[in-house]
Amino acid sequence: MKKVSSWLQMSYLSTLIGVVGVSMEPAIAQIPSPSLAEPTPPVAPLDQPPALSECEITLAPADCETADDALGQVRSVEELTDVSPNDWAYQSLKSMIERYDLSLGYPDQKFRGNQPVTRYEFAAAVSQALDQLLSQLARQEFSAIREDYATLRRLQQSYSTISQSLDRRLTQLDTQMQQLEQQQFSVTTKLSGETVLAITDGNSASATLIARTRLNLNTSFNGRDRLLTQLEVGNNGGDAVSKAQDKGANRLGSLGLLAGAGGADYVGVESTVRLSQLHYTFQPIDQLAVTVGARLSPRDYIDRNRFANDPARDFSSSFFANNPLIIQNQVDRPGGAGLALAWQPFDLPLKVRALYVAADADATASGIAEGGLFGDRYQGSFELEYGFTDSIAARLQYTRAKVNEVDISAFGLNLEWAVNNQFAVFGRFGFGSYEGFNPLIGEDLDLNPATWAVGLIVRNIVIPGSTAGVAIGQPFIEADLGSATQTNFEAFYSFAFNDNIIITPALIVVDSADNSESSRTIWQGLLRLVFIF
Repeated sequence: MKKVSSWLQMSYLSTLIGVVGVSMEPAIAQIPSPSLAEPTPPVAPLDQPPALSECEITLAPADCETADDALGQVRSVEELTDVSPNDWAYQSLKSMIERYDLSLGYPDQKFRGNQPVTRYEFAAAVSQALDQLLSQLARQEFSAIREDYATLRRLQQSYSTISQSLDRRLTQLDTQMQQLEQQQFSVTTKLSGETVLAITDGNSASATLIARTRLNLNTSFNGRDRLLTQLEVGNNGGDAVSKAQDKGANRLGSLGLLAGAGGADYVGVESTVRLSQLHYTFQPIDQLAVTVGARLSPRDYIDRNRFANDPARDFSSSFFANNPLIIQNQVDRPGGAGLALAWQPFDLPLKVRALYVAADADATASGIAEGGLFGDRYQGSFELEYGFTDSIAARLQYTRAKVNEVDISAFGLNLEWAVNNQFAVFGRFGFGSYEGFNPLIGEDLDLNPATWAVGLIVRNIVIPGSTAGVAIGQPFIEADLGSATQTNFEAFYSFAFNDNIIITPALIVVDSADNSESSRTIWQGLLRLVFIF
């Protein structure tokens, strides 16, 4: 921009020569004086500058100490070492130097087109131009002046049209800015939202429609923090898998009392608006993020995976979204008060995460136990992530929890590998212990369950930007729980209809639901529409 400013001021100087020439030549007085499209704004008075030497008038004052020739006489544009014939204003410079005999270069034979013109330099150049103009008048060179005047008139008409167009656009922008300022939600808060609509049909239930809408208010006060307020509402919809789970104790369904391992993750969202997220994240020091809040979910901070983590973007099943032993369903789904830490020490490919969430922190007593910030239901977790490369990462995890009077300890491993830009694989594995009497399912538990899930992702099949995935796993392998082992399978194909709509057909298969041998294999088709706004 500085370079353009300097060129434009030199071009304006050329124009000024023609204007002054017209006003001083009586032989062409019959030609009307040009009027500028925009009047020149008055210049604010300045304090009287100190007396300047001849060097300081011609050059920038800082250049005077090293100048051998203060006037910097340049008689040809070819003498300027930093100007080439490819420069867009080359011909203008050539005309000003050679035709009007103006000295525009510095003593070092440079024009310095990217350097702004000072007021002193401009005044010196105008004075020099007037001297040359008077010399031309004295020699009666009227034809050259008439030619310049005609050029000036053409330029004035051309730029007048452009100026008017720019003026109209600026007026429109000003109006729009005023409207945005009046209608903006907040100067510190950004509103975003997401609606999930899923049409399901299976061999164990009628066709259903599941709906869930979330509104996010993201507020930042200094650019390095975030206050998240999330509102959630649904239609309490279900699917074939959740219906099969409801026939029993629903131990391993999407709303499972022991683990979240059922069908669609967004089933059972109540039709009344609830506060699903309310927490504040800040950085007390570099590389450390601290989150504290009255409502947060463990899945947002640990056990994340680039390829299987968001039921609104990839796999719809709650089982393939998280390790059911590490993310405790009875704490994660309702959310709770707590604290989360994320630390990346010394810019290493190592990340440390920890959290504590109490689902009944707002209650002095729950229906089962004492409740409170440190009472039943709570979860404390620790995760250590190491990035071997940009494409390979592993996460070691540990969770200690108490849920419905059952003491839980679990270890987990989360792996991901982006083989290339189109193909990736992932896996989750875990084992743990459950001890205590759970009054909701009426069983005294002494279990040592294991879990596993593996899958692959393929991108850009048929439709550019599309994502396809397939996964299989067993959420709760335990011979002492039920008469069989539940096995989950899901395949999906997701593509963006536009910037705001994502379409995903999917197939979900669950065998031996709720670890029950009597449960037949459930086949469920799902068409998911996600609206982002």
